[in-house]
Amino acid sequence: MAPALAVAEELAARGARVSFVTTPSQFARLQGTWEADALEMRGFERRLLARANLRTLFLLAAAAPRTWRILSRRQPHCVVGAGGYLSGPVVLLGALRGIPGVALEADAHLGVTNRLLKPFVRRLCLSFPIAGLESEKFVVTGRPLSRRQLEASREVGLASFGLIPVLPVVLVFGGSQGAQSINRACLDAFATRDLAFQVIHVCGERNYQEVRAEVERRGAPVERYRLLAYTDHLADAMAAADLVVGRSGGSLAEIAALGRPAILVPYPYATADHQRKNARWAEQGGAALVVDDAALNADLLGRLVHGLLADPSRLRAMAAASRQLGRPQATVQVVDEIERLVKERG
Repeated sequence: MAPALAVAEELAARGARVSFVTTPSQFARLQGTWEADALEMRGFERRLLARANLRTLFLLAAAAPRTWRILSRRQPHCVVGAGGYLSGPVVLLGALRGIPGVALEADAHLGVTNRLLKPFVRRLCLSFPIAGLESEKFVVTGRPLSRRQLEASREVGLASFGLIPVLPVVLVFGGSQGAQSINRACLDAFATRDLAFQVIHVCGERNYQEVRAEVERRGAPVERYRLLAYTDHLADAMAAADLVVGRSGGSLAEIAALGRPAILVPYPYATADHQRKNARWAEQGGAALVVDDAALNADLLGRLVHGLLADPSRLRAMAAASRQLGRPQATVQVVDEIERLVKERG
């Protein structure tokens, strides 16, 4: 949802009228801020014969006439698919009506929806270069980020999280739901009374009570070990951090755009192992170290973090490489492509 919102904000800033087609759960969040229509859909199960897929087929059939009516009412000049399963019927039916379509791909491989939409869209905006996708249709823009994300600063981050400016900061997070392996390694490595730097540990809401009890039991100083269930200001935390430890999903674009060095632990069960592909891209660019989830433990994490913090020149080199990989103009470039298609259509 975040890339779609970033693109919507840039379009609106240029005077465009933006309307969302989204799920019922997201519809409530968008109301009052954006024009929106709710469309009940769900993705297919990976198991071909899963009973839930019958429900998906039913919803897909029901979605087609509703999507057609939405397009008739909204009369868009362009349809943008953000990569989720709901993008499929909206972009496809838009194409059948002659409306140019743009698809966004967040990872280092094409997701199922974008593979299906590939013949029907005019532009497919990629977050990473993907071998075999080099024609005019495919544009490597990077992952769209909001202005708020791009304008995050170390000064604001230090103030927001009550950090001590003279001490190094390590940000540890495992995605919006948290990550058990990262939480465990972080606790065992850094939740100690004699912590020599500062940790912002975003552990995920479902793990918060358990992790908090463990931090308190170990006696980690709260002014140096800052535990959060979740934060809406992750970009500020990244900007304040000297080093980031986390997964390699969508947040990797933010890490690179802000020029942060990282230790990446790809989620091992991601579709088509796309998080490992994302992480290898950052590693090959000199911006990150990559650790397999199965190999992660307190000893390894502690050695890597302490080693990097003790080597400022290496950290600076990784930060420079990260900044080089970052694409802070991604949102602008995506919207430029949308405007170009609209002008071509007349």
